[in-house]
Amino acid sequence: MEFDVSDRQVGDLTEKLSDGIKQLELNATRVQQKKLMSLLEQLVKWNKTYNLTAIKSPMEGLTLHLLDSLAVVPFIRHNNLLDVGTGAGFPGLPLAIMLPKVKFTLLDSNSKKIRFIRQQIHTLKLDNVEVVHSRVEQLQNIKFDAIISRAFASLLDMVNLTEHLLVAKGSWFAMKGRYLKEEIQQASIKAQEVAHHPLSIPRLDAERSLIELKFRS
Repeated sequence: MEFDVSDRQVGDLTEKLSDGIKQLELNATRVQQKKLMSLLEQLVKWNKTYNLTAIKSPMEGLTLHLLDSLAVVPFIRHNNLLDVGTGAGFPGLPLAIMLPKVKFTLLDSNSKKIRFIRQQIHTLKLDNVEVVHSRVEQLQNIKFDAIISRAFASLLDMVNLTEHLLVAKGSWFAMKGRYLKEEIQQASIKAQEVAHHPLSIPRLDAERSLIELKFRS
């Protein structure tokens, strides 16, 4: 590993990742856990030069990027997902590592973040991931079973910006902090809430929610 931390700290991170995966009641192979740790390592390394994320420490990255992303794994039951406004690849890259049979498209308009994602796809040998450097409005002539986002936009904006990309019976998944009824009501013009999943992130004392929406019937 190339963290600027001691071997003991690397071992501690690896142990906390393993414990977090167990707390989330997920099953991860040794190879998957190694890929997740490699992703964290590279994020920390690239962040020093390219400022990909405001999260600086490896431990924060473990909690707020890896485990936060992995918390939604149980709710992904689709074949073809778009991660819109993926940033440095979250939640898309951790989900792709854990769900190798699912096809992920990661979209962002930031070129340095796209370069990071492309490098991780190559390094981690993720053949189920495609990256698109574009604004969401410019992506056309393709449909997805589900669209997921983390801190991308309000629910209404998410629906308005991506409705042309979702199949008729598809799902939007919005990863949020607190559950805000006002956002649900605003989005209800075009979409209806079908599920609200409170998320418990290991080592994080803060509210997290996954909100699932579908087109209004």
